[in-house]
Amino acid sequence: MSLALRRVDPEWLDDLPPDDPQALGSRRDLARLNRVMMQAGAMARLLRPLERMRGTPRILELGSGDGSFMLRVARMMARRVPSAEVMLLDRGATTTHATLSGFRQIGWRATPVESDALDHLRTTPQVDAICANLFLHHFDDAPLTQLLSQVARCTGLFAACEPRRDTVSLAASRLVGAIGCNAVTRHDAVVSVRAGFRDAELSRLWPPAPGWVLRESRVGPFTHGFVAQRDGEPHASL
Repeated sequence: MSLALRRVDPEWLDDLPPDDPQALGSRRDLARLNRVMMQAGAMARLLRPLERMRGTPRILELGSGDGSFMLRVARMMARRVPSAEVMLLDRGATTTHATLSGFRQIGWRATPVESDALDHLRTTPQVDAICANLFLHHFDDAPLTQLLSQVARCTGLFAACEPRRDTVSLAASRLVGAIGCNAVTRHDAVVSVRAGFRDAELSRLWPPAPGWVLRESRVGPFTHGFVAQRDGEPHASL
């Protein structure tokens, strides 16, 4: 099947109850895959402009899951960003007390928010940054365009790390069983790559408003990075 066009199919994990054993195992798999893909380091680099902001930045993460990914990002950034307020937004809040304590230990404050992303963005006040890890690929182009329009209304810095849709990533997605991933993860990994991004696809979906600088490219062996920043702000490097 060609990878020229995105194909968004249902992922099994999205339809499983949060306490289903297969779902619990798949979320552990995803944490391991995030480390293999070096997602946290990539996101920390894309959020580097926060290091030059005064005061305590406010960050909103879309599709935060259990919050452990953002905690790894925060630990990488903490030396240069000693305090921050993070809203961990997900439809099914699974953030543990241990994760919230981990943020407090580095001087950051995290608050879980259980809500649909688009609904929340319609009413959320301005924040300094919005980020998303392996989240945007769940949306077809039309709802994704709506989501990005709301993101642009709420912030001056948006960073996303998504599956890269190419033959290397597809081949790797078919091998995740070799590191012990369960059936749900093995299915969803292939689906995620086919729904991923390449070239300037996210830039084309960003609202055509003046005053934005867009950057989009590979940021790791299997990751597609996208940054949108208001013109005049310090820029992240991909």
